[in-house]
Amino acid sequence: MPHYYIWTIGCQMNRAESERLESLFQHLGYQPTTAAEDADLIVLNSCVVRRHAEDRIVNKINALKKLKFTPKPPTIAVTGCLVDSGTTRLQYRFPHVDHFFKPGEYPPWLAEAESFPVPPQQPSPSTYVPIIQGCNNFCTYCVVPYRRGREKSRPVDEIVGEVKELARRGVKEVVLLGQNVDSYGHDLPQKPDLAGLLYMLNVVDGIRRIRFLTNHPKDMSDRLITAIAELDRVCRQINLPVQAGDDEILKAMGRGYTAEDYRNLVARIRSRVSDISLSTDVIVGFPSESDVQFRATVGLLRELRFDTVHVAAYSPRRDTAACRNLEDNVPPEVKKERLGIIERLQGEIAADINSRLLGETVEVLVEGRKKGRWHGRSQNGKLVFFSNGGELLGKIVKVKIEKTSPWALQGIINE
Repeated sequence: MPHYYIWTIGCQMNRAESERLESLFQHLGYQPTTAAEDADLIVLNSCVVRRHAEDRIVNKINALKKLKFTPKPPTIAVTGCLVDSGTTRLQYRFPHVDHFFKPGEYPPWLAEAESFPVPPQQPSPSTYVPIIQGCNNFCTYCVVPYRRGREKSRPVDEIVGEVKELARRGVKEVVLLGQNVDSYGHDLPQKPDLAGLLYMLNVVDGIRRIRFLTNHPKDMSDRLITAIAELDRVCRQINLPVQAGDDEILKAMGRGYTAEDYRNLVARIRSRVSDISLSTDVIVGFPSESDVQFRATVGLLRELRFDTVHVAAYSPRRDTAACRNLEDNVPPEVKKERLGIIERLQGEIAADINSRLLGETVEVLVEGRKKGRWHGRSQNGKLVFFSNGGELLGKIVKVKIEKTSPWALQGIINE
C-alpha cells in the first residue's frame, strides 16, 4: 500500500489545504507516514511570506534530494506560496522535484483529483473551511496576491454543504479562512457577504462555534460587526492586522486606512461586542521606519491593548512593490531591538488581560492532549490546559482557571 508524507509551514490556509490533500490521498488509497524516507509521495506545502520561512522550505527541498537516489525514489511535489505562475525557474533550481502546483489547486498529475477540495476524512473538533482564495489588496510588502492570485469566493451553497457534512462527522467548530474574509462574495453573482454567510452557518445543527480570519481593517463592515454581536455561535474573537501605527508607514504599505481609522474601527467593535478578544499583526523595520514612527506603533499597541500581537521584522519579498521600489534600510539589529520592545510590551499587556480570568470558569472546546493534559480554546480564543482522565476530545467542558500567563491559561474541570 503506498504512503504519503506532507510537510506544512505557514498560515492557516496552508494547513487547511494540507488537510484536504491528506483527505484526497487517503481517498486514493494512500496511507500517511511521519517519515519522508518511508513515503511514495512527498508533498511540501510552502510559505515565503518571510525570509525565514523561505529558507526553511528551500532547506527542506534540498534535504530530499538524496531520496531520489534510493532503490525506490518517491514522487516529490511542492505547493504553497513558493510556487508562482511560471515554474520553469523552480524546475531549474530544484530538478529533483517532480511537480510544482499552485496553492489552493489540486495535484494535476492525479486524474482522480477532480473532486478536490474536500473536507478532511477524519476532521478534528475544530476544522478549517476556506471560503475565499487570493487577495486584491496588493499591500506593498505582501507576496500573497502574486502567488494565490486575485480573490475568488466559493459559492455559499458549497460552503454550507461542507459545514453540514463536517457537523455530521462530529466537528464542533469551523474556522472560515481567507487572505481577506471581509471581501467574501463580492465576485459571486448574488453578491453575498461574510455577515450573511455567518447567519446561515449559525443555524447548522451540531456546529457550536464559528470563527473567521483574516480581516482587513479597510474592508470590515458594520454589518459584520452586527452579526458578531447578534449570533450566539460566532466567537467573540477577531484578528484585525494593523501592521503599523504611523500614517506615513501605513501609506507606504498600501494599507488604505490611517491609524485614526483603525482606532475608530476598534471603538465601534468594542462598543457593540464588549467581551471581544482582539488580536493584530505588526511589521517592524519597514523601509525608512524612523524611531518616531516606530514609537507611534508602540503607542497604538499600548493604547488599544490587544489580547495577542503577532510581530515580525520586515523582509523584502520578490515581486512586491516594496522590494522593487524601496530600500531595505533599517539595520537588522534595529529590527531585532524593535521586535523585542513589542514582544516585552505585549507580554505585559497579555499577562494583565489574562490575569483577570483567574478564578473564572470558561467553556473550552477540547482539541487534543499534550504531555498528559487536555488542551483547547475558550470562546474568546484563549488557550487552556487542564488535566482529566476521561475521554474528552471534541467535548465542550467548563474549566475553572487556576493559573494564568501571557500565553495560556491552566485550570481544572468545573463540574
